[in-house]
Amino acid sequence: MPELIRVGRDEDRDTYHLNMGPQHPSTHGVLRLRLHLKGEVILSADPIVGYSHRAHEKMAENRNYIQFLPNTSRMDYLSGMIYNVGYCQAIEKIIGLEVPERAEYIRVICCELNRISSHLLWYGTLLMDLGGFTPFLYCFEDRERILDILDLVSGSRLTYCYGRFGGVTEDVDDKFLSETLAFCKHLRNRLPEYDDLVTNNVIFQNRCKGIGHIDKKTCHEFAVTGPCQRAAGEKRDVRRDEPYGIYDRFDFKVPTRTGGDCFDRFMVRVEEISESLSIVEQAISKLPVGPVMAPKVPRKIAPAKGEYYFAVESARGHFGMYIVSNGTEIPERMHFRTPSFSNLATMRRVLKGSTISDTVAILGSIDIVLPEIDR
Repeated sequence: MPELIRVGRDEDRDTYHLNMGPQHPSTHGVLRLRLHLKGEVILSADPIVGYSHRAHEKMAENRNYIQFLPNTSRMDYLSGMIYNVGYCQAIEKIIGLEVPERAEYIRVICCELNRISSHLLWYGTLLMDLGGFTPFLYCFEDRERILDILDLVSGSRLTYCYGRFGGVTEDVDDKFLSETLAFCKHLRNRLPEYDDLVTNNVIFQNRCKGIGHIDKKTCHEFAVTGPCQRAAGEKRDVRRDEPYGIYDRFDFKVPTRTGGDCFDRFMVRVEEISESLSIVEQAISKLPVGPVMAPKVPRKIAPAKGEYYFAVESARGHFGMYIVSNGTEIPERMHFRTPSFSNLATMRRVLKGSTISDTVAILGSIDIVLPEIDR
């Protein structure tokens, strides 16, 4: 009689693989997590991206520098204003174009409003993932006010193309300024309500404290930036460390924590909302009169032959632009260093040993935007 051949090892019988996504609502986009599980415990996790690739970098090689402007806000659509203005600042630095003072202040106001808008959406969706519906409604009610304000000057509510080489498309009026100040006052009064509803909620704390640790070593190895890095105790912020535009004129703190868990990442972003409100209020109080576009902007942008790099601080971290110019109107190469890719890469290490329910909280806490990765 033939001998029975056992396929596989005994321990393999107790484990299985599970696909979380690419349509799962808690993956915050078209992300697939391939989880190797033993019961509810994750043995290994593989983030799989590429389901919504749009080839922005390839498009850059077939468009001139001005034609590529609308693409920038379609990478990280939640930081669209920051990406759009950041790209303008990169080109302005390369060609030595001076931006009027008033335009610089308007850019800061709009970018910080965009940062607050992004954080509010993250706040609401994280709580929704964890089963809290009410905070989602609060956050989106407040976020709508920001979108209405930015719509006044840009004509858009999400994918902005307000920045131009040398300034901005439209000047702000008294209505924009008064509504912005009214919103800042409203949100400052609202933040204690958020604390009572969420931050001090024992259920929320139990779901977030002590899980999803991203320490300094992991930040260095995976090039983690933004709130995730600051929650690990690294006081790094491009606006402070490598000031661009006029950020060196504003007084603001760089919030940090030391634990590096989901709760610390949550608290860093909540504190960043307050700091962004402060920057907006300072910018409005100092807003000078004058033009919002440089008087002599070249009709054709053709940077000198060479390699250039410029970075800004998006809502998710360090957004870098690497541009290779061949001296013509069309770049030889354009590559973008986006924060979500590095932050998501840590999940292979961070998710190991956690449970499926914790995975939802951990993934929500790092605040990824998939189109920024699948660019």
